[in-house]
Amino acid sequence: METMRVTPAGGDRFAIALRGHEIMVDQPADVGGTDIGPTPTELFVAGLVSCVAVYAGRFLARHGVCAEGLRVDADWEMGEGSPARVGCVTIRITAPPALPASRLPALLAVSRACTVHNSLARSPAVHIDLATTRI
Repeated sequence: METMRVTPAGGDRFAIALRGHEIMVDQPADVGGTDIGPTPTELFVAGLVSCVAVYAGRFLARHGVCAEGLRVDADWEMGEGSPARVGCVTIRITAPPALPASRLPALLAVSRACTVHNSLARSPAVHIDLATTRI
């Protein structure tokens, strides 16, 4: 099982430590944060979009196609009502010019099979509990 730890870093900032990396999340200044990093929701969407990009990039590499010009863009919006959640994510893959048009459907199929997309399509079990000890 993989692990990560999130600890307060002042105000609305939190440090995420994983595999020797640290990522900072925050809130925008207009809602009380200092805007030194993405929000957790932005990081969630970024995880999905970057996973699509990785799968697309690996597809191109496997087929010996130069990735120059590959781009993955996304728009998202929050869902209406309660509970707070991302309601819609639209992802657009711009294939590099070096990829033949006949390979576009395969690029799309591989990109749609990324781990994060699969995890959203088949929701993982999520358990949120209190730790048994306090530090």
